[in-house]
Amino acid sequence: MSYSVGEVAGFAGVTVRTLHHYDEIGLLVPSGRSHAGHRRYGDTDLDRLQQILFYRELGFPLDEVAALLDDPEADPRAHLRRQHDLLTARIEKLQKMAAAVEHAMEARTMGINLTPEEKFEVFGDKDPEAHAEEAEQRWGGTEAYAESQRRAARYTKDDWKRMQAEVASWGERYDALMEAGEPPAGECAMDMAEEHRLHITRWFYACSYEIHRGLGEMYVADERFKEFYDSMRPGLAEHLKEAIAANATRHGG
Repeated sequence: MSYSVGEVAGFAGVTVRTLHHYDEIGLLVPSGRSHAGHRRYGDTDLDRLQQILFYRELGFPLDEVAALLDDPEADPRAHLRRQHDLLTARIEKLQKMAAAVEHAMEARTMGINLTPEEKFEVFGDKDPEAHAEEAEQRWGGTEAYAESQRRAARYTKDDWKRMQAEVASWGERYDALMEAGEPPAGECAMDMAEEHRLHITRWFYACSYEIHRGLGEMYVADERFKEFYDSMRPGLAEHLKEAIAANATRHGG
């Protein structure tokens, strides 16, 4: 069984030009040719292409990939073991990075002229700069992100302390509300949800009811946000999500 260059490009998710380039540099020379001289790839070629793409995904330059694959001392299992170890290490690193990103939009501090000690003083043991990369990837193209950037750049250390105090006060009052058995669609819970929305609008960006609904969903779906709110009181994230939805409906949003 053999495959055309177009078929292989489709299988592997690469361009035909990429396969031509690999052939030209000797990295992946197809094992066959059609009567018309067109490249034909066999199963062994596909196995080699898979190895190439694994190494490329891990950041290896093409010359190093060629050296690794053409090493007479290595067998395919050795390549797979090496790639597995490298991928496992990458996954662990990404998981650690993801775990460091909590409440990213509200805690947006990029551009603030604070010392590292002051940043840690304001946010406890969480480094605000750890939020920067993911927040930019997630919201970088939005006007809300741009606005939060502009505002955050102007905030002083006292501003951030005042903001944190507001969050702490809100959390204590929401905890008391839940302790009293207030349902999410109750008047008090909806008022707290509205206060939450206005806090975001005041400190970061114009938070519409539609945006606020989306945030409420994220507070439950994203474990990092859920952990933040549930640290105030177990179950608070879910309660707040429902209160946000009820409040948005109350205001026609």
